[in-house]
Amino acid sequence: MADRPVPAVFLDRDGVINRRRPDHDKNWDEFEFLPGVLRALAELRAMNAPVVVITNQGAVGRGLISADQLRDIHCRMLRAIEAAGGHVSAIYTCPHAPADGCACRKPKPALFHQASRDLGIDLPRSVMIGDSPTDVEAGRAAGCRPILVNDSGAPVDADVLAVNDLVEAARIWRTLSVPAGVASC
Repeated sequence: MADRPVPAVFLDRDGVINRRRPDHDKNWDEFEFLPGVLRALAELRAMNAPVVVITNQGAVGRGLISADQLRDIHCRMLRAIEAAGGHVSAIYTCPHAPADGCACRKPKPALFHQASRDLGIDLPRSVMIGDSPTDVEAGRAAGCRPILVNDSGAPVDADVLAVNDLVEAARIWRTLSVPAGVASC
């Protein structure tokens, strides 16, 4: 953990890192990185930006995938990111079904607050990059600046930065904040 809180880049997983599937990624063979994502994650690492994935994975709570299957997907994802020169400091997952009413499912900010405590993150200086209104709401609720991956060009709120993909979001991060002295996690 850092001596002084640092800004971070929070990422949603499905639709930002990998292609969103209507039937969920149930194994590694179904997981597909979006174009440019591995390069963008390497650029974020070069900027010393801690990257934290915050993801709702209700497929676990609905019994469509086991916690072990999800762990396998995440371990393989992390290995591929590292092999491409990127780094993810941590993954925080809500495994509950949407109907469970848990405290950790986005748009609630509990996982952001947990990451902030665990990793020494300054939430108001951080960004949340997601592809859904729920991600935007979660970022706002946590005090982060939301960036929406909006490849459809749909209208967005005036206070939300809209980008086409993570590559563009990483470039914007460079102009918003260049973290210095970030401790490795």
